Amino acid sequence: MMKKIVSLAKRRGFIFPSSEIYGGLANAWDYGPLGVELKNNIKQEWWRRFVQRRPDIIGIDASLLMNPRVWEASGHLETFTDPLVECKNCHSRYREDHVAMNGDRYVCSNCKGMDFTVAKNFNLMLKTFLGSAEDATNVVYFRPETAQAMFVDFKNILDSNRCRLPFGIAQVGKAFRNEITPGNFIFRTREFEQMEIEYFVKESEWEKYFDYWLEEMKKWVRDIGISEERVHYVDVSDGERAHYSKRTVDIEYDFPFGQKELYGLAYRGDFDLTNHMKASGQDIRYMDPETNEKFLPHVIEPTWGVDRTVLAVLAEAYHEEEVRTAAEGESATRVVMKFPAWIAPIKVAILPLAKKEELTKIAKKMYEDLSQDFVCEYDESQSIGKRYRKQDEIGTPFCVTVDFDSLENNDVTLRHRDTMEQVRVKIADLPQEIKKGLDS
Repeated sequence: MMKKIVSLAKRRGFIFPSSEIYGGLANAWDYGPLGVELKNNIKQEWWRRFVQRRPDIIGIDASLLMNPRVWEASGHLETFTDPLVECKNCHSRYREDHVAMNGDRYVCSNCKGMDFTVAKNFNLMLKTFLGSAEDATNVVYFRPETAQAMFVDFKNILDSNRCRLPFGIAQVGKAFRNEITPGNFIFRTREFEQMEIEYFVKESEWEKYFDYWLEEMKKWVRDIGISEERVHYVDVSDGERAHYSKRTVDIEYDFPFGQKELYGLAYRGDFDLTNHMKASGQDIRYMDPETNEKFLPHVIEPTWGVDRTVLAVLAEAYHEEEVRTAAEGESATRVVMKFPAWIAPIKVAILPLAKKEELTKIAKKMYEDLSQDFVCEYDESQSIGKRYRKQDEIGTPFCVTVDFDSLENNDVTLRHRDTMEQVRVKIADLPQEIKKGLDS
């Protein structure tokens, strides 16, 4: 199934291999015209839901490059590592826990060799230099997560906003990790995007808000159209979770290549704020306006992976159906992406039945009007059947066909993607009918 999704993603303009004309770059991907709409729809809805419609959460957009002392204080420079092993025969490198095994011995997936180096820690931070000299004094790192910016900006946010506990800081943005073994399309890449909240609470209330955010994440999963039967909520055991966390839940999804992490929810305690206050020498404590007590809040951290959300949505939406063709007794496979309507990249396709001036004139005017409120596509090429199939493949909820009856009756055919039902609708009523369908 993954091959079908990757093929459709490229063919229809969702996701392309990066710099493909030069041979590409391993595990780097570009979002095409449809992919960027899909991705933006997810991010915009997340921002509306968790920032704009809530009085207790505010947003930031922090720099990708930060003072290296941030990563020293957070522990990333010392502990943000994966165990690396290398095949002595072909020199392929692997993350130790990702190598195939034959009994108690590693097996190289490239040359099938079984002679490996001893595992050594490999730091996942992507390093670069600021300034003209490439030396140790100018080393900086691309952020490996969005979280730390929300902690180091905590004092500025307290000073510039009247925040009262509990409250959250949210951010959507890129992060970078020099993964040893990226792969599975956009699931694991070295450049990825996160939607993340740091929710600050009193220590005594962390369990209540942990459960609250777990429910909020479950609602989000349902609303983006992911089947609950394919989602698993895994409590991470003591030995597996971060040392500062008293509870972590991995939200895992049955991707075509197996059950893997989609989102995460962690209780981070006051670990980050404590470390940054010590390392910076700045008093970043919160002062309770009722008791005048100063203390460092504890943190609940819900994290959503943007690219993994896109991949899960693509996998969930992909359907193949047998349908009748115009030829009597024949059938064909219809590929349809059954996105929830609000996620679909294109909401309405405007299709004149034939490339005739009297029809295209009405259709183009309709496109001009409807595109003020909906993301639309105009298409007058090929047969109407092939145009329907194309819109099915990109997940367009509604197709509007202008035909010769439209010239006399001022109505059009409105086709529904999932059922293929076709109804006649007055042109004047189209915006209302489409909005009703998108909201349902």
